[in-house]
Amino acid sequence: QVQLVESGGGLVQAGGSLRLSCAASGGTFSSYGWFRQAPGKEREFVGVINWSGGNTYYADSVKGRFTISRDNAKNTVYLRMSTLKPEDTAVYYCACSGRYCGGTLCPYRESEFDYWGQGIQVTVSS
Repeated sequence: QVQLVESGGGLVQAGGSLRLSCAASGGTFSSYGWFRQAPGKEREFVGVINWSGGNTYYADSVKGRFTISRDNAKNTVYLRMSTLKPEDTAVYYCACSGRYCGGTLCPYRESEFDYWGQGIQVTVSS
């Protein structure tokens, strides 16, 4: 079965950086995305990457600070987070979608993603 396992979360000071990993197994999908859910808020889209071509698309709130990449040989997707802010504190989720990501036509709604990881906590202290 498809499994997505996040790692790399933790506590970091504001202005710092952190890299999350998402190890995928059980299949390959067209796109892999990251979402996050802060306390008391709904889960929101962070960004997505096309598995084959590497095309990416980001939410405005993280554009220029977060970078998604993938290592096809390791079946792993990464979320590099820089210039972190306290408002980036959330549980971060990795998800995969059968929908293609090209240009700005990428999946970004939760309903467009088929499988989800268990989530990992990222806490940014001020």
